[in-house]
Amino acid sequence: MNRPSSHKTDWLPYTVPRPIDYWIRLAIILGATGILHKHPCSIANESNSVESAAANPAAYQPAGAPADPKVQARWNFYRDYAQTTELLKQITAAHPDLCRLESLGKSHGNREMWILTITNFKTLRAPDYPFQESNGPDTSPADSAVDMPSSDIDKELTRPAYWIDGGIHANEIQGVDTSLYTAWFLTEMFNRNATITRLLNERIFYLLPMMSPDSRDAHMYRPNSTNSPRSGQWPVDDDLDGLVDEDGPDDLDGDGHITQMRIRDPNGRMKSHDVYPDMMVPCNPDETGHYTLLGTEGIDNDGDGLVNEDGDGIYDPNRDWAWQWQPRYVEDGAYKYPFSVPENRMVADFIMAHPNIAGAQSYHNTGGMILRGPGVLSEKWPAADTEVFDQIGKQGELMLPGYRYIGSMSNLYEVHGAEDDWFFVMQGVFAFTNELHTPFNLFKQESKHGGYFGKQEDLRKFDEYLLFGDGYISWHAMNHPQYGKIEIGGQKKNWNRQPPSFMLEEECHRNMAFTLFHADQMPQVSIDSIQVRNSGNGPIEVTAAIINRKRIPTHSELDIQQRITPPDRASLAGKNVKIITALSADDMFFKEATSQHRASHEVRLRNVPSMKPVYVRWLVHGPGPYTVSIRSVKGGVARKVWAGDSGD
Repeated sequence: MNRPSSHKTDWLPYTVPRPIDYWIRLAIILGATGILHKHPCSIANESNSVESAAANPAAYQPAGAPADPKVQARWNFYRDYAQTTELLKQITAAHPDLCRLESLGKSHGNREMWILTITNFKTLRAPDYPFQESNGPDTSPADSAVDMPSSDIDKELTRPAYWIDGGIHANEIQGVDTSLYTAWFLTEMFNRNATITRLLNERIFYLLPMMSPDSRDAHMYRPNSTNSPRSGQWPVDDDLDGLVDEDGPDDLDGDGHITQMRIRDPNGRMKSHDVYPDMMVPCNPDETGHYTLLGTEGIDNDGDGLVNEDGDGIYDPNRDWAWQWQPRYVEDGAYKYPFSVPENRMVADFIMAHPNIAGAQSYHNTGGMILRGPGVLSEKWPAADTEVFDQIGKQGELMLPGYRYIGSMSNLYEVHGAEDDWFFVMQGVFAFTNELHTPFNLFKQESKHGGYFGKQEDLRKFDEYLLFGDGYISWHAMNHPQYGKIEIGGQKKNWNRQPPSFMLEEECHRNMAFTLFHADQMPQVSIDSIQVRNSGNGPIEVTAAIINRKRIPTHSELDIQQRITPPDRASLAGKNVKIITALSADDMFFKEATSQHRASHEVRLRNVPSMKPVYVRWLVHGPGPYTVSIRSVKGGVARKVWAGDSGD
């Protein structure tokens, strides 16, 4: 082998002769490390094994995900339904104190609708309420006015919760993997990372990785394009001819991808790109074209003169939610009525049974967007709520380079019956929709004039230099039963809307980090202080300052207006303590106080805002000790005991 003289000659083993004992020693070293004993297939199979983190205590730990997790998982490929199910079961088995895996029910295709609950169940189950000690030893009065949770689900509802779902549009496949990565990272980093440990001690995460499990497998294992199937698999008569799903796309060349069809036409208005000949571009007004595009690959299966007009489904699962729902003639993709998609009904029932959900994230693709509502032109949300969305969404722009934080209706398009609108307006939950994968990631620079998918020239350039031509199928001739001699070619289904393998893990991690930031900003009530004033000749004043040091209030402004979530409740209890009346105010001097004479042991508070205390004062007889408790549907619970001298 001839090499330029400027190159060193000892960088490859065969460039310099080695003595036989060198190769013997090398074989001994490789054998001791196990490298010579591992077939490549056996190494790949280890990706789904469950191992103890102590198995490799000397592993070098990079910043980020652990190098020696209990559950070995790769994040450079997309899992199908069975692989997703297996990973969820492995995570649950490896972390029984953090995980509960259950099914909401079966999909149309008889697949489980898996939901994974993640929190530190040990701290959830004992004690029922966190104690904060004040002015004396901790006590637990027998006649506490706050009802203690009587079951595990009741205890669960005392902790603020965060909802994550992926794959409502099944062709937007990386949403499932981002949800899975979140579950894996949370469980593996518990007791390794202080922030993650704190989050699982304070929060509950409900993760539904696959909202359309049937269509996920359909996308992977049946011929489809990168855009299909967006729908679920419930059969629908799209063209109203009495038949269902009888004329979908056809894989004419059997390559597993639904691409495009073109026909040579001297009067056509399309031509080949000058640099990328397989790329079709419109002709200039003053030039003659060579081709006419015929649409996606397929034939007229039902003899009605149309091609591909009735494929699987047609309904859009993200046009099925109850708020601002409209029928199909108004909103394309709407089904029969709100929650007529059974999988969505299961999800909605679970969410409504868990009012402690205070934040939510739905993963879609593509275009690199952090979306919030409202989704319809006729609706405007309170400025105070928009400010909360802005604080979180703008942080997301920093964490997700190339993403834009925008309003769905004002900056994208109008949507009736969207999930995130239903979350906010009907459940009082601050919810975002992330459109995963951005053209910015192609070359880490803005892809101008390319829309959601990026400029076509940039996509072709990326395919040439980083995918080595693996993103597209070259045009090739076919005989079509309706059109005659045509050509088929174009983009593969696994490219453009979804990142290639080597970009997937970063996409998962950055989006997960944004959701964890959002989850950390959910309300968390605490009792800042208790002051007791005894004048000696009248009732004793017991004043508590209740605070929420998070960016999200316990109730949105819209929630307050529409009375969506029950009020927060501040309670006072103590042995031999008689409560006369109670007051609440937003200022410590009670200048504009609200009195509550009836059931004054439990003061109803319409909201505990972000960073600003709410004050509650009870007038009582009895020397104490006094136990103050606060319970918020979305902001958690806290309890503090004053056991000092009542004459302070």
